[in-house]
Amino acid sequence: MARKSASTGTPATAALTAAGVPFVLHPYAHDPSAASYGAEAAEVLGIDPARVFKTLMVEVEGKLAVGIVPVSGSLDLKAFAATMGAKKAAMADPTAAQRRTGYVLGGISPLGQRLPSPTVLDSSALTLETLLVSGGKRGLDIELAPADLVRLTNAATAPISSLAWKLFGCYSMT
Repeated sequence: MARKSASTGTPATAALTAAGVPFVLHPYAHDPSAASYGAEAAEVLGIDPARVFKTLMVEVEGKLAVGIVPVSGSLDLKAFAATMGAKKAAMADPTAAQRRTGYVLGGISPLGQRLPSPTVLDSSALTLETLLVSGGKRGLDIELAPADLVRLTNAATAPISSLAWKLFGCYSMT
């Protein structure tokens, strides 16, 4: 089921292959002038933006963490902080995010990061059979089952996006 070529090999695809997790690569021609990497992927690939998730690096009490939310929504920093047992959170410095993950902005994957960080996947993902996340470079997304993403990243799941609020109407942990 996994489709991979030497030109699309990344630490993310290597992690999936090593774990024996089925995945599908979705390469596309990235437009450097695109305002939003995730929205661009959804549009170019013709996939519902609620199924395409962005990987965001967040600073919580001086430490980096990963939030994974649909591109059709936004990260709720207050909900993210609460999930992490903190009072507040802020978006991480882009340079720190790139250094920590080993990926460039717009290509940060939750998989195969140089230094793994605590991870929270938005609970809206649990309603999907598959979702897409960055494959580790601009112009490459990976489709996999949410349960596999949770297992490989050791992620907690919680309603941390505006989309989860619409679906679940609360900020309690799932």
